[in-house]
Amino acid sequence: MNRKKIALIGGGQIGQILALLAAQQELGDVVLLDIPELEHPVKGKALDLLQMAPADPFDAKVTGTSDYRDIAGADVVVITAGIPRKPGMSREDLLSTNLTVIRAVADEVRTHAPKAFVIVVTNPLDAMVYAFHKRSGFPKQQVCGMAGVLDTARWRAFVALELDVSVEDVSGTVLGGHGPTMVPLPRLTTVGGVPLTALLDAATIERIAQRTREAGTELVKLYGKGSAFFSPAGAAMVMVESYLKDRKRVLPCAALCQGEYGIQDLFIGVPCRVGAGGIEKIYEIPLDDHERSLLAKTVETVRESAAEVDG
Repeated sequence: MNRKKIALIGGGQIGQILALLAAQQELGDVVLLDIPELEHPVKGKALDLLQMAPADPFDAKVTGTSDYRDIAGADVVVITAGIPRKPGMSREDLLSTNLTVIRAVADEVRTHAPKAFVIVVTNPLDAMVYAFHKRSGFPKQQVCGMAGVLDTARWRAFVALELDVSVEDVSGTVLGGHGPTMVPLPRLTTVGGVPLTALLDAATIERIAQRTREAGTELVKLYGKGSAFFSPAGAAMVMVESYLKDRKRVLPCAALCQGEYGIQDLFIGVPCRVGAGGIEKIYEIPLDDHERSLLAKTVETVRESAAEVDG
């Protein structure tokens, strides 16, 4: 059987859950990679998952390694490598350390998996996916950031919680950077086809939007050490599946805009069609004046992060 190959760069909390989900969904064989100092733990995680297979059951080979040669020929690369955010730390505080990491990863992926579809999860997301693209030289359709799927999942989850309805019936999207300036779109959010604005008052909607913007910080405070891992892994796996199965899902991803929404040469969360061609299309949503002003604010924040990468 000619299975797809999924390379996970970073064997921490998100990486190990990604490995579990990919194996359980039988999306392909999994290579879980970490730095040499953590090679034994990732080999242990891989072996543990392999021993779980008969009980689940699933058919997927899972291996752990610190050798980038083992990712050769990967169809998909998901990057979670880097330090997680800690209490009191902004995403921007992570930039200098994780920028060094992402550039090193980009060099290795370019060498060993030059045809892979790359999904960056490492924070600060908007800057890290921009840095990976710039360093790797990969085509724009081959590189994206995960955060929009996660931000939208959080928005949908909080709306469903407020209304006591199934998350399956909540549809919507979140634009912009992955952080406190992101732009949930209540005007375009529906619950079983019913507009959200017909179900909740403006103050309640804004409260949910604000919780969505601060969802990552809320989790960092609750965990005390580390940050979200279940939800980012689940969000990334939605993108992996859509690519590998050519499902052509329309998902909010941090994609390279070159004129869309008036944005030039920045990776920012926008609705994208994800299929076998990678980021196959970016959809432009007609925005009202208020939404455009919010988007302009998040674009400026992302632009500042990109400038730090360039600097």
